[in-house]
Amino acid sequence: MATTADIRNGMCIEHNDVLFTIISFQHVKPGKGPAFVRTKLKNITSGKVIEITYSSGHKINETRVERRPYQFLYKDDMGYHFMHKETYEQISIDGDLINNVGLLKDGGDVEMVVHADTETALYAELVPMVVMEITYTEPGVRGDSSSTSSLKQATIETGITIMVPLFCQTGDKIRINTTDNSYQERVK
Repeated sequence: MATTADIRNGMCIEHNDVLFTIISFQHVKPGKGPAFVRTKLKNITSGKVIEITYSSGHKINETRVERRPYQFLYKDDMGYHFMHKETYEQISIDGDLINNVGLLKDGGDVEMVVHADTETALYAELVPMVVMEITYTEPGVRGDSSSTSSLKQATIETGITIMVPLFCQTGDKIRINTTDNSYQERVK
């Protein structure tokens, strides 16, 4: 059992029999009254973010989770199928448990977060950056510069649409940030 002094970002806790991960926290010591800790918690199953305030020294139930490397194999009516990169064990999970599933392609690497006690997959996170090929975008206009102030829509190989600079063309490979689907750079 941990206390509020042990809180850190990314920590997984149990609150009201529901698993949450800590997004952010702040220790507050007002001039009058006892100290307390403000936290932002993200529900692992639903993704909903809530704010909870704990008094200083409050006991919290820390849950042990493990991050394991998996590789995406395929998708069918049973869900998304992954293979552990070291043990070759295969599991399938629902698409709702995958962060940014639109950027997942065959052979893509993910980090599976697994509840250590029950050995159940809680959710999967993509690597921070992925390289994708643009399958369709409108051609740029003569005089387009390399500045990223002007953007246009582009469809990538997984079928989703993102915003890219005007100089990007069909067939270009680009690096995409998986946290917000933003264009980062062109890859040669």
